[in-house]
Amino acid sequence: MSRPLASLPKAHLHLHFTGSMRHTTLIELARAQGLHLPDALEEDWPPQLRATDERGWFRFQRLYDIARSVLRRPEDIYRLVREAAEDEAAEGSRWLEIQVDPSGFAPRFGGLTATLELMLDAVDQASKATGVGMATVVAANRTRHPLDARVLARLATQYADRGVVGFGLSNDERRGEARDFEHAFRIARRAGLLSVPHGGELLGPRSVAQCVDDLGADRVGHGVRAAEDERLMQRLADRQICCEVCPTSNVGLGVAERAADVPVRRLFDAGVPIALGADDPLLFGARLLPQYQLAREVYGFRDAELAELARQSVRSSAAPESTKKELLRGVDEWLAG
Repeated sequence: MSRPLASLPKAHLHLHFTGSMRHTTLIELARAQGLHLPDALEEDWPPQLRATDERGWFRFQRLYDIARSVLRRPEDIYRLVREAAEDEAAEGSRWLEIQVDPSGFAPRFGGLTATLELMLDAVDQASKATGVGMATVVAANRTRHPLDARVLARLATQYADRGVVGFGLSNDERRGEARDFEHAFRIARRAGLLSVPHGGELLGPRSVAQCVDDLGADRVGHGVRAAEDERLMQRLADRQICCEVCPTSNVGLGVAERAADVPVRRLFDAGVPIALGADDPLLFGARLLPQYQLAREVYGFRDAELAELARQSVRSSAAPESTKKELLRGVDEWLAG
């Protein structure tokens, strides 16, 4: 009999702020504000997406921007984070690193610093209320000028001891070379923040290599295209650079045709650390637990391997050492139970 995956202690390292919103919350906030949502976010949810061309990515971003527009008041921010933490707790996630780009909210909440402080306070309150350890990754937008990334990196370093644990780079990796953002990541790394850029999702293994070589990546968001290059996989394995693999997202955006095509098993067998992630459940219709269910039912992971997946997520996190030890002990107990 298989052990219940919801009781397997795990860390969630790839979850975007707006994309973590519950669909029911999106609908409720939109109606309260008299906002009309497109069918793709209401009757036809989750939307049918394919972002392997620029038109598809534009549509994905448009839906994301519409969803962000319902977050208008500080209480909306607190609600989103609290509900995200509650959902994590229900799925056995005991540590969450939520990725935020305060730029998209700054005009609404008094500027970059005020916005980040609001988000950090919401994370702190949600963590205390749910018992889920939580931290924040500040992410720059790859489609904006690298100088904007430097501003965000400097902002992130000011809160390195107040809840910010990493610096990321998100959005369409076809727009902007990783090396263009090297200065921003150097600022963040000097302050002790983890380097966690996106790469190897819409572009191939070279994108992952650039994240490692140019940005000093400790983890790579997605990174699945690394499976196309044996030598690159060996580098990731040797250096224990984690890939934050999000199978449902990969299918939703057309990176893979079917869940079975996402190379989770190939990466795992090559020794590449993996942290399964949900990316944007609001747009892909699945949170963290279904990713572990895919590992069991589609990729053929036995319970001992599922336990190792959970361990890899914990080891690759920025959680305090005491938290890591507690979670790893819980994984062992799950496997022995």
